[in-house]
Amino acid sequence: MVSMTELWLPILLSAVFVFIASSIIHMATPMHKGDFKKMPGEERVLAEMRAHGLRPGSYMFPCAASMKDCGTPEMIEKFKLGPVGMMTVMPTGAPGMGKNLVQWFLFSLLVSAVVAHLAGQVFVHGAAGKPVFHLTALAAVLGYATRPLPDSIWKGQPWSITFKFVVDGIIYAALTGATFAWLWPGA
Repeated sequence: MVSMTELWLPILLSAVFVFIASSIIHMATPMHKGDFKKMPGEERVLAEMRAHGLRPGSYMFPCAASMKDCGTPEMIEKFKLGPVGMMTVMPTGAPGMGKNLVQWFLFSLLVSAVVAHLAGQVFVHGAAGKPVFHLTALAAVLGYATRPLPDSIWKGQPWSITFKFVVDGIIYAALTGATFAWLWPGA
């Protein structure tokens, strides 16, 4: 068994490598360029939302008061008429990436810490790099690559977008696994 304190360096460096890779993927490649589309009539739709005082939060439309109400003829007609969707409204103001980037790095640290805890329970000092890579990369896949799947299952996100985020997650998991294999104590 290897303690978490002995794994601080692979935890930190794997999060740094994931942060750098995600920055490159999202800023220097065209991979995610077409993920979002502009809403037709955007100005009118936004003006209408402002007129109704729309607050930050998650919304569904049409939205039934209960599961029982989903089966009423009125709701079924609303669903047929469309549009049907889910929407997240963020706080008003210019988008600031600073807070999001800090939260993303903290999330990456959390994934690496969970991976370290698991690997520390399984492997001893001097464990071979290949099994360390396999287990840590597989554990990191659960944190990074499976995360976007429910967005397509439950929220209607196009599978093409989800697939790109799964590919991102596999890259992040491979970097995490490689970092732990490289820096495993006594290796």
